[in-house]
Amino acid sequence: MAPLARNVLVTGSNRGIGLELVRQLVEGPDPPEHIFATYRDLDGARGKALQELAAKYPPVRLIQLDAVSLASVRAAVKEVDSQLNGKGLNLLINNAAVNSYATLQSVQPEEMISVFTTNVVGPIQVAKEFLPLLKRAAEEAGKEGLSCSKAAIINMSTKVGSIELCFQVLEIPMYPYRASKAALNMVTRCLAAELKDAGILCTAIHPGWVKTDMGTEKAPLTVECSVQGILSVLAGLSQATTGVFLDWEGKSLPW
Repeated sequence: MAPLARNVLVTGSNRGIGLELVRQLVEGPDPPEHIFATYRDLDGARGKALQELAAKYPPVRLIQLDAVSLASVRAAVKEVDSQLNGKGLNLLINNAAVNSYATLQSVQPEEMISVFTTNVVGPIQVAKEFLPLLKRAAEEAGKEGLSCSKAAIINMSTKVGSIELCFQVLEIPMYPYRASKAALNMVTRCLAAELKDAGILCTAIHPGWVKTDMGTEKAPLTVECSVQGILSVLAGLSQATTGVFLDWEGKSLPW
């Protein structure tokens, strides 16, 4: 079985879904040549877990990256480029994000701006700065169509950011978080439209309600199960699924 992608970068790899994505990619039957696991910091047990993965598996390369800092993103691009030795980056997974449970009564302008900076501006900056490496991978592939093995940007979203589903999942307003993810969905659509002719696939994925710090222990889905589903979905993405919004089981969601 061919690898999902030869060279992969995952943001927010020091915990939750990001950490599990790195683990399942590297422990799969045909791991990528490089897995660039980026982190803002490596404090605590989760940082230790990522460091242990990197020590055990040579394909895992730790890269410091703070998505809201343009200088940090550009430094990460330079480091990744140097390790690729002229090759391209096939798969970029924008996973890093922050949550917010602010209601209409409690939300403050500063919190809205902070969450948007991380959840929207961050992925845009990362996609923009890594674009030359993604284009290089698409050109190297020398084949028609779109896929994660060729060149792709995957934005981790959530169905609570779906405008159409809002009334069905309105238990917690979460104004900054939900609005930021709705904006990220629009970013994904724009990226898909702009980058299709460059051979780069762009899709948004809802990982499900997962037992993480963000999802809490009330969530019905384990991180392991969610990531297993996500990787299966990514392997099946094609020209027909660029610019779509899918969940971890491959089901289409409304924007």
